[in-house]
Amino acid sequence: MTTTTMQNFALTWTTPDGVHRASAVAYDEPTAQELMASLESGECISVEIVVVKPGELPSARS
Repeated sequence: MTTTTMQNFALTWTTPDGVHRASAVAYDEPTAQELMASLESGECISVEIVVVKPGELPSARS
């Protein structure tokens, strides 16, 4: 029997007006990629996908 471990992904970004943000939930990889594209099309900068452990979320960069 093979066990598959699901990876969790969160995002960090900077809004167009310079506010640093981090996602409040974790996503699967396809959803994180979609959200990244959406943030970038909304003129957010420094958008990064971060691998997180279950129950862990990134802090907004300063």
